Amino acid sequence: MKKTLAVLLALVMVLSLVPAAFAAGPDYSDYTIRIYSNSNSTERVTWLVEEAKKAGFSISLDTNEVISGDTAAVQAANEKKDGDLIFGLNETRWGQIVDGQYENLKLVPFTPDWAGEVGEYKYDNQAYGIVIQNVLMLYRNDELGTKGEELHFDHWADVINCGYPWYRQNKIGGTTNANINSAMLYAFTDPTSPAGGISIDGWKALWKFCADGKFGGDDYKYGFDPLNKGDVAVSEFYSSALYGKIDAAAEGSQNPLKGALEPENWALVDIKDGTYYIAEYIGILDKAGRTDEQTEAVKAFVNWFGSAEVQAAWAEEFDSFPCNTEAARIVYGDDIPAIYQIPNFALTTVPGTDMTYAAYVAANSAAWTNIMTNLGFYWKDAADAPAEPDWASLDWATLTQKAE
Repeated sequence: MKKTLAVLLALVMVLSLVPAAFAAGPDYSDYTIRIYSNSNSTERVTWLVEEAKKAGFSISLDTNEVISGDTAAVQAANEKKDGDLIFGLNETRWGQIVDGQYENLKLVPFTPDWAGEVGEYKYDNQAYGIVIQNVLMLYRNDELGTKGEELHFDHWADVINCGYPWYRQNKIGGTTNANINSAMLYAFTDPTSPAGGISIDGWKALWKFCADGKFGGDDYKYGFDPLNKGDVAVSEFYSSALYGKIDAAAEGSQNPLKGALEPENWALVDIKDGTYYIAEYIGILDKAGRTDEQTEAVKAFVNWFGSAEVQAAWAEEFDSFPCNTEAARIVYGDDIPAIYQIPNFALTTVPGTDMTYAAYVAANSAAWTNIMTNLGFYWKDAADAPAEPDWASLDWATLTQKAE
């Protein structure tokens, strides 16, 4: 990510002190801390294992070749019952853990030293925010896009009437895909609706998004590639990898997107609602047989990993945005990127309920997945596209249930 020289120098100075500062503390390496996470690319796991070792910790964390995605991470932790902590996931999954929906995942009450630095991203005394990211709607404003026209929507779903070709994902599953759907459905919440708490108009809009959107089979990894190649004018992507992808955009296109922090031929769609943020959290699991001394080692690791200095290093290394406001200050100073200044509707209250939208998603996400699966959303081959449903005659009580 591109930053000013002053910010880079400040970060280098701060981070250069981190290994020495933690090396001087207690050595907890006699106990290997078992971690489950979906933020577990090979690069992340290698970095974390090495930096934790320097700080006096021994950790065990599978890469995404072994455990891929938040569902797999939670299921593995619940089944194996050997985890000391979980980090990553999102509010939807964390809400389920905090509410006790997983038999073997109970959290140890704990407030880390840095709890006061993460603002609203917390479940008091249970789990605290590590990384923030969100889904974005982007567009090209050059000759391959809107030719200079600015795009302003009230809601995410307005893309279906924008007049420009847009990308849509190729499958129902996946964290990013689910977050795009959550953003698309936000304007259509209806707690009285039998269709998973979403109005029928919402499902019609999502169907049109799927039916008229462009996709490229498995050649596209999310929505960056089709936009970068100019195959579409509008697309969806996630924030944590955007700037790095733009920096390397010319490697995958003859007409690449240009300008990371200072866009040259692309822009964010201005959406009045805002966007759907997720925060990744960290929490300590109540592991049977763990001694008090071993639990202290796990708590010390959480204090270390979530600290401003380590989170700043994590953010710099992996192009992410920290929940820790002090870490964000170290990395960005007062120049917070525009992609993290978009209003966050994940934490707004859904009318007719006392739930945030993130909690509403958690309560209804299984039904939404079942509806989309049962109706055949996100087909890969246009030749196999199902006919649009007769919306007035659907049996929602059946559609919201998992297909046999």
